[in-house]
Amino acid sequence: MTALPVHGAPSPARRRTWVPEILRPVPAGASRPKPRIAYAVIAISGVVMIALAQLLLSIAVTQGAYEIDGYETSQAKLSREQQRLAEDLDRVESPQYLAKNAEALGMVPNTNPVFLRLSDGAVLGQPASAAGGTVASAALVPNVLIDGVPLVTEQHAGETAPVGGHGAAVEAPAAGAAVPAPPPASDSLPTPTTH
Repeated sequence: MTALPVHGAPSPARRRTWVPEILRPVPAGASRPKPRIAYAVIAISGVVMIALAQLLLSIAVTQGAYEIDGYETSQAKLSREQQRLAEDLDRVESPQYLAKNAEALGMVPNTNPVFLRLSDGAVLGQPASAAGGTVASAALVPNVLIDGVPLVTEQHAGETAPVGGHGAAVEAPAAGAAVPAPPPASDSLPTPTTH
């Protein structure tokens, strides 16, 4: 046999009866207390408030999306307008347009250039007045993009040159006035107008 004590039933001296002190008998006529209606009203109103707040936030987010879409549309229109104006400015800044405007104002090219040497002040070449019969833009490659752009002399006072068919319209030249013919298609560079 073993010398180990047997753990089993408690000894009679250790047995105690456990009786909870919070339990007590309920009187015969008493019933369970009814839940108060205030708690139910608070819970339901809380759920309604949360749903209403969620609805208002959804409306605000949707309104913001419509505003952003409107701003993006406006930005795209302004970007296209800016690109069109930049193309018009490039046309007016072209050397061909500047040469034609200079001719229209009465300027002529100098076929006999004279140079000044700064080291000793010597004049190289024979100075002579420029002849008025030479056409400056004849040697330039025609630019079909500036064909519809009026020259400085064809504009009204205070009017800027409309470029690319945009802006103020120019009146037709008076009867008997020389209208410059567009250059032949074989002499021009085929460049499309893009927007």
